[in-house]
Formats: sequence, structure tokens, C-alpha cells
Amino acid sequence: MSKKAAEHHKKASEHHTNAARHHGEAAKHHDAGDHEKAAHHAHTARHAAHARDHSEHAVKAHTEEHGKK
Repeated sequence: MSKKAAEHHKKASEHHTNAARHHGEAAKHHDAGDHEKAAHHAHTARHAAHARDHSEHAVKAHTEEHGKK
């Protein structure tokens, strides 16, 4: 695997982990009735969308590397 693809996989993993943590916090605050904090964490949980970008870049890097062979 290319170094470029590996780095995008690592970043995607980090963003998914961060998004999961914020979704958990949003659920906790929502259950407690603190909808303002829940909304804040739900908004921050959008890291998953950024993770998808890194996943797409990883696929592109794989394709570029295999195309060179």
C-alpha cells in the first residue's frame, strides 16, 4: 500500500473514532434533556463526513499506484 493511501486510511479512522465519541455524547445529553449540548455534539459528529473524504482519497491513491504498475 502506498504511503499516501495509508495516511488517508489513518485519518479516516481517526475521524470515525472522533465522530463516534461525539455521537455517544450527543445521545447522553439528549437523554438527560440537555438538547443544546446534544445539538453541539451532533454537529461536531460530522467528522464522519470528513472521514469519507479521506476514504475516497485512499481509494484514489490505491488506484494511482496500481495504475503505475
